[in-house]
Amino acid sequence: MTLCGIGDEAGNSLDSQLAATRQLGWTALEARNIQVAGFPKANLHELPEAAFESAVEQIQASGIRVYCFGSTIMNWAKRVGDPFEITLGEVSRAIPRMQRLGTRYVRIMSFKPDENETLMPPAVVERVREVTQRFLDAGLQPVHENCMNHGGMSWEHALQLLEGAPGLQWVFDTANPVFNTDRRGPQPWKRQDPWEFWTHVRDHVTHIHIKDARWNPAKNDADYAWPGEGDGAVRRILADAFSRGYDGGISIEPHMVAVFHDAGNASAQDDALRANFVEYGQRLERLIRELRP
Repeated sequence: MTLCGIGDEAGNSLDSQLAATRQLGWTALEARNIQVAGFPKANLHELPEAAFESAVEQIQASGIRVYCFGSTIMNWAKRVGDPFEITLGEVSRAIPRMQRLGTRYVRIMSFKPDENETLMPPAVVERVREVTQRFLDAGLQPVHENCMNHGGMSWEHALQLLEGAPGLQWVFDTANPVFNTDRRGPQPWKRQDPWEFWTHVRDHVTHIHIKDARWNPAKNDADYAWPGEGDGAVRRILADAFSRGYDGGISIEPHMVAVFHDAGNASAQDDALRANFVEYGQRLERLIRELRP
């Protein structure tokens, strides 16, 4: 079993992300958005070449490996109507960088659905299938996250996508069902049940994403919590996964620290993110010791 965390939740700078990982005693990182000296923060597959080379040097010197790429491929900021060349360009940039870092897994999505959409357009499945095959042909494993995307509209949509894209596997986010609606049937849609979603996709899960939350009707948004203290069924899902022999990756995304938009607070923000990330990881470790046979 590999414990890791989404790097930018431990700080904007790569230094802060690696420091938090070392403080936890972990040897793996899930790389998403990073900032290296002299360059603005960007996703790992969007960094300029010089910035990427600097990141590679830092990562290799740290002794920490990049377990998974948290890509922006087909994510919630993109629509299936966008030119497919955008997606294919991201894939073509991600593959050699994953190979350079020895990273096997890449997190992908399936485009943001329209506000009232309930059916998955065939073009979504076609594009996910093409992207999946390109990664598989390169010896890499794409994993789809249940998020604000077509595959995350319900567990039935997830299974439809998995069936339509052979070789695709799943990264299950425990908290996303707390604030995502179940888009089966007519409106008003109810919110998803994390446990129900998990039981239908667990045979396809090769990476578990630990985040926890409670829905707050007053602000029409989620309040994020320590692992096992929200409504994400974290404890129940992990216990079930371990009882079934799960030994894949487990990645944390605390989502509990507000992002400062004042550039002068960059160092303070990294300190706050890193402290929260480390405590979150330590709490997860205690939970795993309690639950794992």
